[in-house]
Amino acid sequence: MKIIAGLGNPGVKYAFNRHNTGWLCINHFAQNNNFGEPSLKFDGELWRRGDLILLRPMTFMNSSGICLKQVVNFYKVPLENVLIIYDDMALNFGKLRLRAQGSAGGHNGLISILTELNSIEVPRLRVGIGKNPGSMIEYVLSDFNDDEKKLFPEILDNVENAIKIWLDNDIQRAMTLINAAK
Repeated sequence: MKIIAGLGNPGVKYAFNRHNTGWLCINHFAQNNNFGEPSLKFDGELWRRGDLILLRPMTFMNSSGICLKQVVNFYKVPLENVLIIYDDMALNFGKLRLRAQGSAGGHNGLISILTELNSIEVPRLRVGIGKNPGSMIEYVLSDFNDDEKKLFPEILDNVENAIKIWLDNDIQRAMTLINAAK
C-alpha cells in the first residue's frame, strides 16, 4: 500500500494560496485519474483505490502530521511508501524536486509530519513556488499571480507525471527521472 499526501489549509480563503499547492496537486491527480469523491476519515479527506491512498489532511498545515500518522498507523504503511507533496519557496516556481528523506527545511507542515512519524525518512515531492519577496507568511498565504495561474495547469500535469514515476519506480530511479526534468 502507498499513501500520497498533499499539504494545505482547509477553508475557502486558502483554496488557491501558494501554501495549498499540495492540496491542488492531490485534487488534480484524483480528478484526472477518476478517484471520485473522497471520504472524510482520520481528520482528512481520503481517496482509496486498491493499494493507493490519496490524502488531504484537513488539519491546518502546521498540524498535518496528526492526520498522516493516523492513516499510516491504521493501514500499517511503511514510511518509504508515503509521499508528501508540498510547496517550497527554496525552489523556482514550478520546479519539482523529489527527495527520499531529510530535514523539513523550515516548512511547518513537514516539521509536523516528521515529528509525528518520528522519522526524517519520508519521501517528499517539493513543488517550487518561487522566492519570497517580503514576508514569508504573507507570501505563502497569498494567491498565485496571473502569470503563475497561466503556468499552473502545466505544473499540475508535471506533478501528476512525477507521482506516476514514483508509483512505478524505486525511489532512486524516481529521483533521477524527476529531478533531471526541465
